[in-house]
Amino acid sequence: MGFIRLLIGLPLLIVVLVFAFVNNDLVEFNLWPFYVEITVSQSVAIVAFILLGYIWGKISSWMAYAPLRAQLRKQKKENKKLNKEQQKLTEQVSGLQENIEALKTQTAELMPPKPTFKERLKNLFKRKEKETL
Repeated sequence: MGFIRLLIGLPLLIVVLVFAFVNNDLVEFNLWPFYVEITVSQSVAIVAFILLGYIWGKISSWMAYAPLRAQLRKQKKENKKLNKEQQKLTEQVSGLQENIEALKTQTAELMPPKPTFKERLKNLFKRKEKETL
């Protein structure tokens, strides 16, 4: 974006400055409600009006984007709030995972160990002893 602005703006600025400095006659400006007359060089007047138009455009664009900037500030606040909530939830989840691991170790200690496959095969073919009364 900056390159395109430079590509368009620099030749335009050169043309305006050349036009302003070639027209070097004196011009008289009457400021109507105040009855003030100002005599200046035409080149100074052209540059002053261009500068005034540039400043006016910057101010109007700044004012036009004010609602967007306000909305961005609001979204940043909301993002910070949501990030804090996400951190709290992440901490809760990690705490719950630790509890699950602790419960797994407790149940593993309480329950007898499962027989291995080899032990199961032995028990399958093992004769059952008769109980005597």
